[in-house]
Amino acid sequence: MTEYNPYAYQIHEDPYPAYEWLRREAPVYRNDEIGFWALSRHADVLAGFKDTRRLSNTHGVSLEPLASHPEAHATMSFLAMDPPRHDRMRALVSRGFTPRRIADLEPRVREIATTHIDRFISEGRCDFIADYAGKLPMDVISEMIGVPPADRDMLRAWADTVVHREDGMYDVPPAAIDASARIVGYFQDLIAERRKHAGDDLTSALMEAELDGDRLGDKDVLAFLFLMVIAGNETTTKLLGNALYWLWRNPDQRELVRADPGLIPLWVEETLRYDPSSQALKRTLAEDVELHGTKMSKGDKLLLLIGSANRDETVFPEAARYDIQRDTTASLAFGQGTHFCLGAALARLEGRVALEEVHARMFDYDIDPGGIERVHSINVRGFAALPVEFRA
Repeated sequence: MTEYNPYAYQIHEDPYPAYEWLRREAPVYRNDEIGFWALSRHADVLAGFKDTRRLSNTHGVSLEPLASHPEAHATMSFLAMDPPRHDRMRALVSRGFTPRRIADLEPRVREIATTHIDRFISEGRCDFIADYAGKLPMDVISEMIGVPPADRDMLRAWADTVVHREDGMYDVPPAAIDASARIVGYFQDLIAERRKHAGDDLTSALMEAELDGDRLGDKDVLAFLFLMVIAGNETTTKLLGNALYWLWRNPDQRELVRADPGLIPLWVEETLRYDPSSQALKRTLAEDVELHGTKMSKGDKLLLLIGSANRDETVFPEAARYDIQRDTTASLAFGQGTHFCLGAALARLEGRVALEEVHARMFDYDIDPGGIERVHSINVRGFAALPVEFRA
């Protein structure tokens, strides 16, 4: 029998053999030691995303005990809420993510991308994560919510610490708790400043937003800002690193992009399908559920394995092959249903623009395998360091 332990470093290095075994042998998997169930097949994960009645978000989406509690919404905003409360909160904040608002960001996203490349282009080398992929999403989000440039590296360092886990650590470590408190304190100060002096940013807009008489309190705004910095920043950073890595590992696909840069959006989509930043999201059972002859009980923790669902051979032929020209419309990288990722359009825009600039200015690149470092997190998959050499 294969063990699936989302805390294990070997799973962080390569979870896909374990996922394949789960889909084949244990579609409703139980880990008694840690205390959770896991669904690995595409059909089951998809149904789980859509079932907000029996599968609740109110105790958060992370397996860890300290992050799994009724007040998870204090840092995870509407991601840790169920309808109808989720729907009201999402309706208020979604005004900052309309298609037009996102499309209008493209020139500025491109300017940010080229600014960062300008800083290392003459050297012919960089750490793709520290020098580019980690900076661009944080800059975009920071500009949206009103964080000044001088504070962004500090905020990103705190965000990295929040998601990092040491080997053998089965709960939120002290360093992550401290970093979370620093982020909360920073945003409390930012909100207090905007109460005195409103700005032309999303934070100010959220504080003034109204829907059917509802307005957001300071705690609601703070929770959303925290979610943006953690979920929005970290996942897009990992997307960019994963995209560069997997194209490097698949020279035939790289030649396709080299011949036709118009395929870059497909490069983004196949990376999201093949090796998604968000690998697993937790739900808590609001009632007893039976699936594939196995009964799960009310109150149990259940993981929806996105990374496994996106490699399901019954949905994606030759799922283990990286193919940027495949049909990825069934990908669950951004979830489905009520909790479909609010920032999906922004992530796609950032991914496309960032990789277009990479293609235009440093596409003849090589990765140093000896310098690669992976992020160790139970939810997010990607690189902490990705050393690259290139010809400008």
